[in-house]
Amino acid sequence: MAVFNVRRFIVASVLTAAATFAFAAFGARPAAAATACQSDCGGPTPAPSYSPSPTPTYSPSPAPSPYPSSSPSPYPSSSPSPTPTPTGADSSGGSIGDLANQRFNQMITNRVLGTVLLGVNEQVNCSNCVSAFGSAGSFSAGIHGRKELTNNLSLLAGIAYTQYSEGGYNITSAPIGAFALRYDFTDWGSSRPFFDIGTILTPWEKARYTRSYNTSLGPVSVTSSTNAANYAVYGRAGWMSRVSPRDEVAASIEVWQLWQRVSGYTDSAVAFNPFDASIATGTDRTSLVKIGGQWTHLYGSNIEANINGGWVQSFAGHSGIVATVTGDGVVVPTMGNQGWFEYGGRLGFRMQKGWIVDLFANGTLGPQPVGNTIHGGVGLRINY
Repeated sequence: MAVFNVRRFIVASVLTAAATFAFAAFGARPAAAATACQSDCGGPTPAPSYSPSPTPTYSPSPAPSPYPSSSPSPYPSSSPSPTPTPTGADSSGGSIGDLANQRFNQMITNRVLGTVLLGVNEQVNCSNCVSAFGSAGSFSAGIHGRKELTNNLSLLAGIAYTQYSEGGYNITSAPIGAFALRYDFTDWGSSRPFFDIGTILTPWEKARYTRSYNTSLGPVSVTSSTNAANYAVYGRAGWMSRVSPRDEVAASIEVWQLWQRVSGYTDSAVAFNPFDASIATGTDRTSLVKIGGQWTHLYGSNIEANINGGWVQSFAGHSGIVATVTGDGVVVPTMGNQGWFEYGGRLGFRMQKGWIVDLFANGTLGPQPVGNTIHGGVGLRINY
């Protein structure tokens, strides 16, 4: 019986150990299967361990543009749009003709001022005299007079400093000298012929000329400086008559030849001048014929008056301008014939014997380029 119990104990122990081993083996296999399933079938993975990342650096986003995307940038692009090409070459070329008119007027004005030095406002025959004068309208100051060389031959001469401007040009620092010889046939009696021959010289002038023209982008005005010189010679033939002890009248015809030399220059620098010009050195010239007359009258014993005038016609005129103009090439203006009226007058007050205060005026009346001008002044004349 004890043996049976021992067998039963041994059998029971073996069964128990086998059951325990089987159970342990069965529990390990599901755990491994679960692990494999979680890895192969995409199941939840274990939570990662905490590993702090570095603190991010703040980087602000760009501020929005104050302009809509369709608006142009307020800053110029690297390739700006081209500037529109202006038009106006024809107007620029036409302004060269205006320069020719200015230079013609200059010749005539210089001559009018020079004739004052040759006694244009005085009677044909009078005693020796000298006069200091000043004038406005065109500033002029100088001295002139006459001297009898013989009973028939007299010398008329004078010198002055002048400044004048008209129609876009301006002349400064211009000394004028003039002299002439007058032959008066005094031995013919109270009615007789006379002849003059003389010259007017302005060897140096400071000149400024203004050239203006229009373009599609606006008007342009350019004033340039250069030097000029004027020369004139003339001959005069006339007849004078002492119609009374207080009156002298005279009529005459004059022929003049005028030259004007202008140094070359280019347009001065200005902000906007797309059709600039270069003017070559050149000589303007013209011939004139004048038919005129004068009357001198003595009022009482202290006041004398003179009026004079005549028609002037130019011919054989030539402009010395040869201009090279951007957009036009070489431009050579023409100068047509002109006609105008010249006038003058003087009112003299005899302060005492041999001393006379004169008020005088001279000018032109006519179309451009000569136009309407007046030059007036006062002088102190001394007869001897």
